[in-house]
Amino acid sequence: MQLNNKTIIITGSAGGIGRAIALACVQEGAQALLVDRNEVGLRETNEMLGERSSVHVDDLLDTASANRIVKAAVDRFGVLHGIVNNAALLTRSNIETTTPELLARVFNVNARAPMLLIQAGLKHLTETKGSVLNIGSVNAYCGELPLLAYSMSKGALMTMTRNLGDSLHAEYGIRVNQINPGWVLTDHEFKIKVADGLPEDWPSRISHNIAPSGGLIPPETIASAAVYWLSDHSRPISGTVMDLEQYPVIGRNPVKEVV
Repeated sequence: MQLNNKTIIITGSAGGIGRAIALACVQEGAQALLVDRNEVGLRETNEMLGERSSVHVDDLLDTASANRIVKAAVDRFGVLHGIVNNAALLTRSNIETTTPELLARVFNVNARAPMLLIQAGLKHLTETKGSVLNIGSVNAYCGELPLLAYSMSKGALMTMTRNLGDSLHAEYGIRVNQINPGWVLTDHEFKIKVADGLPEDWPSRISHNIAPSGGLIPPETIASAAVYWLSDHSRPISGTVMDLEQYPVIGRNPVKEVV
């Protein structure tokens, strides 16, 4: 097992990519602290995992949450080997609708909270020569038109990954890497598109310009990659940002359309 007896904190694990990562980590032998503000979804994830996981309900908008989360992991499992910064606010906004309050809220969850959580876990991750995995987005490079604040925050997260991937690896032995997923078919994404007026079968109508494989990326694909970055197999590598998308991101800005 790639993560045998490692303790991993996974934020945003009430569903979607976070839940898939939690399942993959436990299947590979890890113990997981599941973190989210959605207690119902969090407990659903926990029921899938059994005794090797524990629930911690918290709000990443609260700057004190980072210390509470790390304490909960160490109190429950006695050690900390990894942090997955997956939780994010996917808020639609453009240049006209991005208010100062909205921008601050998105940045606080998507960029500030990951930094604070790494900071809070620094001592414990140093002891285990641990690994941090940030879950970003291909929107970090330029972003979709209705995702201005979100895209900006993911750009900040990517810069933090590059910075800490260098400084923490050299000084503390902690690796910091990032995955930038493309369009992932989570339950939440499915419901959003249906609420937008798309038919129930919209995932099967995606243009091949967007999904050359014939379908969107499943959360399990992201989770499999996450296991590698949290495991000792990736130990020499830090500061790497890996795009998991179906087409070249740089120089291409396709519209997410449904046929």
